[in-house]
Amino acid sequence: MLIGDVARRSGVSARMLRHYEKLGLVRPTGRTGAGYREYSGEDIRRIFHIESLRSLGLSLSEVGSALDDPGFTPAELVEDLIRRTRERIAAETALLTRLRRIGAAEPAGWEDVLQTVALLHALGSESAGKRQRAALSSASSASSASSAEELPVPVEALVEAALSETDPNVAGALRWALARSGDGGSIALLAEGLGSPVADVRERAVQAIAEIPDDEATALLRVALTDTDVVVRRRAALALGARGAAEAVPTLVDMVVEEAQDVDAADALSALASRPEEADRIATGLVDRLARSTAEPSARRRLAQALADIPGEVASRALADLAHDEDRGVALTAGYILTLREAR
Repeated sequence: MLIGDVARRSGVSARMLRHYEKLGLVRPTGRTGAGYREYSGEDIRRIFHIESLRSLGLSLSEVGSALDDPGFTPAELVEDLIRRTRERIAAETALLTRLRRIGAAEPAGWEDVLQTVALLHALGSESAGKRQRAALSSASSASSASSAEELPVPVEALVEAALSETDPNVAGALRWALARSGDGGSIALLAEGLGSPVADVRERAVQAIAEIPDDEATALLRVALTDTDVVVRRRAALALGARGAAEAVPTLVDMVVEEAQDVDAADALSALASRPEEADRIATGLVDRLARSTAEPSARRRLAQALADIPGEVASRALADLAHDEDRGVALTAGYILTLREAR
């Protein structure tokens, strides 16, 4: 079969067939009387083998080794192909994500595109300072009247950065940027963060949600209050306490007992107790913890301090009992608090 016929039947161009011949991958076994290349059936089968291996991502050099080396074993090469394919997919996915984010910024021209790319690069920088400046720049431009001069970082990129950021200063800037973005899509993305199998990611999601003052964010914080990780639950409880959500009370009381951000927890309980219908319920929760035999003197002292700003008779009676506590430190603390309450 002549080269033109082979090209038509195989789909491999005559130019590429000549290239294969030059590389020694496939040589026509015969020549016509006029000197034209003539391919046998075996030659054509080899061409199809070459194309099949190329379709797997093998280079022409690797194809030659696979076909001609009797000792060639495919397992190692296949593993290498798998690794290279995964790397290529990851790179293409990253490119797709970057393009989607640039599109979300709705650039008006190539200057806008370049500016958004620069912001995205800064957000992924190894320098914490650069990441922080990118977040602050986004937040400023999102609320600025001159937003035509400075594009915000797409909210999806901000959420991804906020959920992965470990530097506290950068994380704070990212949460601030998200809260100021006014993009309702951030809540849905942060909700996905709450479903992460990694507790640290869920904690960061709660911190970011806590900065968004709307009912949807409050609902997500209530979900986080039942998280399997105690740190996530505590973050949610503090945020809910600041919003006046009574569901946070049991976790806040536990935090006081366990000396986990106990001052912040006591402040949240005090704020919740400013509503008369909640004061006695909170005081009862604190008293119940006092009644447990496992409450150490240090825990009883913290509970007494938490009762200080809880109005009502339940709290006063509990403090009067603590004023006679067997631990002198607890008794003195409760007695001093009672004196202050009576003076008020």
